[in-house]
Amino acid sequence: MNKVDFLRKMYPVGCKVVLHHMDDPQAPPSGTVGEVIFVDDIGQIHVKWETGSSLALIPSVDSFSKV
Repeated sequence: MNKVDFLRKMYPVGCKVVLHHMDDPQAPPSGTVGEVIFVDDIGQIHVKWETGSSLALIPSVDSFSKV
């Protein structure tokens, strides 16, 4: 199983994640919960955040966990 397939299995559409830290000026605040929309072909996890934004997580860079 490759990395993208693994991420799609770990973070299926509809699962909830919580953000711990993202080094991006447009990032939602730490503790924000979001719902996974999809994992793209390069392994970014696209999330609809409870703040209304839809910024993607980068697993090797951002700090987050499954709820």
